[in-house]
Amino acid sequence: MIRWGILSTARIAQRIVEGARLSESAKIVAVGSRDLTRAQAYADEHGIERVHGSYEDLLADPEVDAVYIPLPNSMHVPWTVTALEAGKHVLCEKPLSRDPAQVELAFDAAERAGRVLMEAFMWRFHPQTDELVRLVRSGAVGDVRLVRTAFGFGGIDPDNVRLQSSLEGGALMDVGCYCVSALRLLCGEPERVSGEQVLGGDGVDIRFAGTLRFAGDVVATFDCGMDVHRRHSIEVVGSDGTILVPSPWQTPSGTEILVTREDTERIVPETVDPYARELDEVAAAIAEGRSARLGRDESLGQARVIAALYRSAADGVSVVP
Repeated sequence: MIRWGILSTARIAQRIVEGARLSESAKIVAVGSRDLTRAQAYADEHGIERVHGSYEDLLADPEVDAVYIPLPNSMHVPWTVTALEAGKHVLCEKPLSRDPAQVELAFDAAERAGRVLMEAFMWRFHPQTDELVRLVRSGAVGDVRLVRTAFGFGGIDPDNVRLQSSLEGGALMDVGCYCVSALRLLCGEPERVSGEQVLGGDGVDIRFAGTLRFAGDVVATFDCGMDVHRRHSIEVVGSDGTILVPSPWQTPSGTEILVTREDTERIVPETVDPYARELDEVAAAIAEGRSARLGRDESLGQARVIAALYRSAADGVSVVP
């Protein structure tokens, strides 16, 4: 049983609290906030035993084995490194960083400390994702020709941290990173990328669209946004059919995969909590003395592609990651 601390009371941490309740390997035992009153209220609401009025106090708690970090993007690597150096295993909310050098810095710290570090892409741990990969790799729709992904939403509060450039906000960092994760999972690492962005907030990308070219003449596109109608999808277009996943990221109960050749087959994967599954993966990596499933190479690949997309959007040219 891994004893977890939550480093901040960010809203996304609610999913980890719920996931831990369904996990056989995880227990949330502590929460830390820069505001002790807020930490106590959060602990009372969620039945968490230990409360700390600073992040440093949480990391000094000997009853905490690992920490989940749901801080704003710009704080991910600094607090990840600090937590690792304090002897804690780390599950850091995505994206770990848009800077490959910062990703290397974090994993170097994990290696020095002998601790597990994983970027928290929960959708990768759902059976629906496993089934999608199996279908593509088994040739269920023939040779892959095109892949399209999307993730968007609207109604964001103007004061939200995701609209602040100093905190590394933006649509690509918040939801587009899921699209990039899917394209890399299905197609490998891109040979070149191009991106277009529309700015909002205090200068962050409020909408972003990209095209990625992969080996074997596979072309992939994605779009993401924080001022659009809700969009969630992965579509794989092959030589002999198509695969559509209408809800790939948040995987509600009853989600399905549609495989169309001459007819359409509906596949309904097992319903699980992917947040519980990612906690279990960290626990397994700790127990087995290995890197987590989403380790250095995966996070580096993400950061390289995101950085290249931002360079492309800024310079108006295709970029090799």
